[in-house]
Amino acid sequence: MEEKKDKAFVIRDKRIFAETGDVRRDEETPPDIKPVETQAEPERQAPKAEAPEAPPEEGFPEVNFVNFILSMSTTAMYHFGDFPDPVSQKAQKNLAAAKQTIDILGMLRSKTEGNLDDNEKSLMDGVLFELRMRYVKEKDLS
Repeated sequence: MEEKKDKAFVIRDKRIFAETGDVRRDEETPPDIKPVETQAEPERQAPKAEAPEAPPEEGFPEVNFVNFILSMSTTAMYHFGDFPDPVSQKAQKNLAAAKQTIDILGMLRSKTEGNLDDNEKSLMDGVLFELRMRYVKEKDLS
């Protein structure tokens, strides 16, 4: 046990593990701390082929592609200044961040080409069109 005496206090190493990572021997372990007995971990079973989905947490929508696209479009609208900051209660425009969000959606659109159903494709195209037109309008106004 390391001790360093100074005028007003004593420093004691109360860690139950030595610097090597091993559990300290009894003479090294501070008297007020006992090492925890470790138990072997039970064998984990492989997950079932199809586990039932957990119900969505209260207050949050289900995580799926459509909701992700809607979330990204809401983020872009926030950067256009449509919604106030929750802390300052002031709406602020950040066109660079809006453009980046629109570019991310555009990249997603190109990377998912041929993998979207008709509803997802229509939503993605509509959201991208509206956000791009909004960006052009906001850019012209600034």
